[in-house]
Amino acid sequence: MDTIVKILSEFKGNYSTIIGLGGGSSLDVAKYVSFKLKKTKILIPTTFGSGSEVTRISVLKINGKKTSFHDDNLLADVAIIDPFFIRNTPMNIIKNSAIDACAQCTEAYDSKNANPYTRFFCKLAFDILEDSILNENYEMLPYGSLLAGLGFGNSSTTLGHALSYVYSNEDISHGHALAFTTTIAHKFNNSIFFDRFLKIVKKLQFTKINLKQDIQNASELILLDRKHLENNPRKVLKEEIVTLLNKINKNELRI
Repeated sequence: MDTIVKILSEFKGNYSTIIGLGGGSSLDVAKYVSFKLKKTKILIPTTFGSGSEVTRISVLKINGKKTSFHDDNLLADVAIIDPFFIRNTPMNIIKNSAIDACAQCTEAYDSKNANPYTRFFCKLAFDILEDSILNENYEMLPYGSLLAGLGFGNSSTTLGHALSYVYSNEDISHGHALAFTTTIAHKFNNSIFFDRFLKIVKKLQFTKINLKQDIQNASELILLDRKHLENNPRKVLKEEIVTLLNKINKNELRI
């Protein structure tokens, strides 16, 4: 949010369009700035995981914590998707972006807020992403990420994302956190995607994560994320969140 305040204070010229070029965080800043200024938005992703170019969501850090803003006026006027940008992208960025897209579409498929249309996009997205990752055909990632954005952007992610933000607040990248939190959430929810998602996570070889803060305090923060938890297909209690966080810390799924 500090970046947005700075941009709004420094750029007061007579211009009609704001172009967002970059990863999900850059696009979210561009979306929010253009939303505040009521300007046309052109979004061009250069990493492919957030799906931000086709969603009505902007995720920003407020006082060090990720906060999501939802509004139809955050939608892009034009989104340009080009697999050219995947070339020469470091593998660490590819795998963190790819698992983000996989988490979004699989969680959203299971969401209480899903419908036949969003599930169609989510399943198709995951099929494409899975094939792209397992067969290292990374030029298909942009298409899979786009479809994932159309799916989860019109429904909701769920428990995996709710669990992830306490790790992100400790500077673990969003995708890296989701590799563990969405896997454990799919196990908890008996998701049809659990085995396939776990196979992808193992293929991408993520290093173990560990929560530094007190798990009881972390669980209280997670419980405040009603948007994700209320759309989860299964009710989640505090003691269950504590158990899930402990399982992640102990890497009980052997990721």
